[in-house]
Amino acid sequence: MQVSVETTGALERRMEISVPRERIEQAIDERLKRVSRTAKLKGFRPGKVPITVVRQQFGAQVRQEVLSDLMQSSFAEAVTQQKLTPAAGPRIEPLSIDPGNDLRYRATFEVYPEIELKGADGIKVTRPKVEVTEADVDAMVENLREQRPKFDAVDRGCREGDRVTMDFEGRVDGAPFEGSKGEDVAVLLGSGRMLKEFEAGILGMKADERREIAVPYPAEYHNAALAGRTASFDVHVKRVEEKRLPDLDDEFCREYGVLEGGMAQLRTEVGDNMRRELGENVRARMKQQLLDALLAANPVEVPKSLVDAQVREMQLEAGRRMGAKDASQLPPADPFVETARRRVALGLLIGELIRSRGIRLDRARVDARLADLASSYPDPEAIVKAYRQNPDALRQVENVVLEDQVVDLLLGEANVTEQPSTFREIMNFGA
Repeated sequence: MQVSVETTGALERRMEISVPRERIEQAIDERLKRVSRTAKLKGFRPGKVPITVVRQQFGAQVRQEVLSDLMQSSFAEAVTQQKLTPAAGPRIEPLSIDPGNDLRYRATFEVYPEIELKGADGIKVTRPKVEVTEADVDAMVENLREQRPKFDAVDRGCREGDRVTMDFEGRVDGAPFEGSKGEDVAVLLGSGRMLKEFEAGILGMKADERREIAVPYPAEYHNAALAGRTASFDVHVKRVEEKRLPDLDDEFCREYGVLEGGMAQLRTEVGDNMRRELGENVRARMKQQLLDALLAANPVEVPKSLVDAQVREMQLEAGRRMGAKDASQLPPADPFVETARRRVALGLLIGELIRSRGIRLDRARVDARLADLASSYPDPEAIVKAYRQNPDALRQVENVVLEDQVVDLLLGEANVTEQPSTFREIMNFGA
């Protein structure tokens, strides 16, 4: 077998491979013999069909199958011979496939870049020094109260914070428009659900009061038919309700799944959740610093084929979230390219760290990760079993664990500086 390699780009290689016709004919003969053992042809007993008849009947088909198989196997042999590591499958271009001649074809493909890691130890990292205080728990409990408000009917003009139930009908130049009519629409004033000019127009209205208000739409309004125009609304307020936060009693605790222990137990569970989320956030911040520094110290050329595959995966994931029914409804590729390139580059660097440092997958951490993923389901054991029976899903979990092991390694060698902070700042709580 003859092989020649040409470098056509930073990572692209063009390889021409020639497979001797003797090897082709030998492979065809061997396959035809196998076919003859099971071939069923009229006038012959199974396994007794003469090889000449088998060749006449199946020769062309067998030849195509052999050529296809030889292209795959000879390509694998060639890249091994040339010490090349393809990043993705090759683009094959047949050059000579005529009977009686050598098989010649051209394979174009990208290889993985050679990586010499730099700056992986001693990375400067800032770690927020922060604790969850009793005041933080107080604020979180108050936030929980805000999520379970009660509303009491009042006989007064409405004001910000009230819930107003109304009917309305709007017109522009005397004509109704899309979304101009509503019945029994409940709006929490100040929530931003309605245009602020609309809310301002109904402030002070009482139950059973009617009013006509003018609402100017901003020039940048998303509906071009209304942008920059003024609508006239007939509004009928049907109810005005004042918001009241619930008492911190056993009923409130039960609404958040705490059946025993009352407020003391609720505060304990809230504090535990806050500390867990805070720890995850702090680790994520340090991980981001580590990976940013690793990427900055090791600019790497990435195979376009890997970037394209990552972009496609991100498009499909976005499409699933959007409810896309076919490929035509997927979002465009361009917005994903830079993120995909970063992911591929980091994947290559992390892979090299795993290889060069001899990191081995921690099975105990995989088990713990699976248990954590399954813990929120009614039957955790069934979920863990499903993961273990799905190679792709299990591989994703293993990759996450390996990446965490790499982060632990980098953190252990990092130059860490602590910076005082607060729960509100780190979690952007109350912003």
